[in-house]
Amino acid sequence: MATDPVDIEGLLALAGDKPWSGLPAGTVMGHVHLHVRDLQEAKRFYVDTLGFDIVANYGGQALFVSAGGYHHHVGLNTWAGVGAPPPPANAPGLIYFTVRLPDAAELARILNALGEQGIPSEQAEDGYLVSDPSSNRVLLTVRV
Repeated sequence: MATDPVDIEGLLALAGDKPWSGLPAGTVMGHVHLHVRDLQEAKRFYVDTLGFDIVANYGGQALFVSAGGYHHHVGLNTWAGVGAPPPPANAPGLIYFTVRLPDAAELARILNALGEQGIPSEQAEDGYLVSDPSSNRVLLTVRV
């Protein structure tokens, strides 16, 4: 797995002059990278509770997790600082990302585990919204 830098200038050139209005409806991303305040609590949430598998651990600074043997679906890192607070509510960034679960039984298992840990879930139109320990929002849905 490479850790190449992002070509910011190239991305801005591709974006053109139009103002950003968000991703088109139905956009599917292969994976997301999230800042977390603590890797161990992120592991408990994403691996122990949601059921992802660990595919790589970079020296206590980053953890990469996946489902079904994929190289990684979620990258978790502390590169912005261990214990760093979440950004303010009005900061630009990811509002939430969606995890599509294989069936209703798996969704029920996860919601039960979240409830046992005192992690609230909020019913949404397409599933249930939860926050990881670093305040990253996740929409849990069942694959259709």
